[in-house]
Amino acid sequence: MKLIIATPLYPPDIGGPATYAKTLEDELKKRDVAVSVVSFHTVRFLPKGLSHLVYTVKLFRALLGADVLLALDPVSVGFPAALMALVRGKKFIVKIVGDYAWEQGRQRFGVKDNLDEFVKKPSHKFLAQVVFLRMIQKFVASRAERIIVPSHYLKGIVAAWGIDLEKIDVVENAFSGIPELLSKSVTREALGLTGTILLSAGRLVPWKGFATLISIMPEIRKKFSDAKLFIAGSGPLESALKEQIAVSGEGDAVFLLGDVAHEKLMEYIYSADCFVLNTGYEGLSHQLLEVLAVGTPLVTTRVGGNPELIEDGVTGTLVAHDDRDALIAAITRTLSAPEHAQKMAEEGKVFVSQFTIPHMVERTLEVLKKVTSRI
Repeated sequence: MKLIIATPLYPPDIGGPATYAKTLEDELKKRDVAVSVVSFHTVRFLPKGLSHLVYTVKLFRALLGADVLLALDPVSVGFPAALMALVRGKKFIVKIVGDYAWEQGRQRFGVKDNLDEFVKKPSHKFLAQVVFLRMIQKFVASRAERIIVPSHYLKGIVAAWGIDLEKIDVVENAFSGIPELLSKSVTREALGLTGTILLSAGRLVPWKGFATLISIMPEIRKKFSDAKLFIAGSGPLESALKEQIAVSGEGDAVFLLGDVAHEKLMEYIYSADCFVLNTGYEGLSHQLLEVLAVGTPLVTTRVGGNPELIEDGVTGTLVAHDDRDALIAAITRTLSAPEHAQKMAEEGKVFVSQFTIPHMVERTLEVLKKVTSRI
């Protein structure tokens, strides 16, 4: 089998999608699949429009002699990939990890709905840009012979686009190896951490709920005077969050870390007394997988794919998104009963041990074989 992977990110790009593309390439090669990667990274320096044109030509050339084209998103590389697979007469698979139209709508085009509300609304309720992106991702999903999603929740979201459930395969995300960590006290000292540590991480976008986390810190500090909140990540809300911290007077207790290298972030997670992810949307969170694997107590939201990873009261605590009172109560319980919180965290470590790279690769290979068996 000769496979072409079309990916928006690839090392030296950082982040989960780049790591996933490289991992999939390396592991499939070990299983006698001939793999070539066509990364948008190679054309990103070009002006918009021209970059997509050049990328499309690269895909056209790469597909000569290939059996299958796998695109790792439904728009930026997915659209040219779907077109070139059609032109070349090749089998086409797409991996979908979110609703791109909704994400862009929330960030740029005035969409206020959560994702579950968004997919139910007719297109005339939104700006033309959002409608266009909806059309693109549905076209790509419709053209694909198989669609890979990381959670049953996302399977339902893609089906809500009008896509046949029968061609959507759930292949859960996997976490790469956890770096070797020293004792918690040594790690905290190396990071300069003291007191009660809350940690959150993610792209600084509206649905991640960081503003609410910052706003509840005065209440948390009434109960735990030495509490500090660290937020790792960057994004469009960075300036607004910095201003919120300054205005709130919590500058001695809330810290934006910016982008943090993966190994360093794992040290922060390991050092934290509680990891909190007040998110309004997750497909299947790599971040939560890593928190579970490290064994840090966590509080997160009952949204998206989170309940597929966290059993409330068993492996962590689930609350409603942006529910201030519920967040305060859950964080307080976690910090007040560290032995019980750690017991749940240990249960989480056992549960997450099934989310391995070999399992993810074998499930992906099964999907590839579904389409190549018909060549």
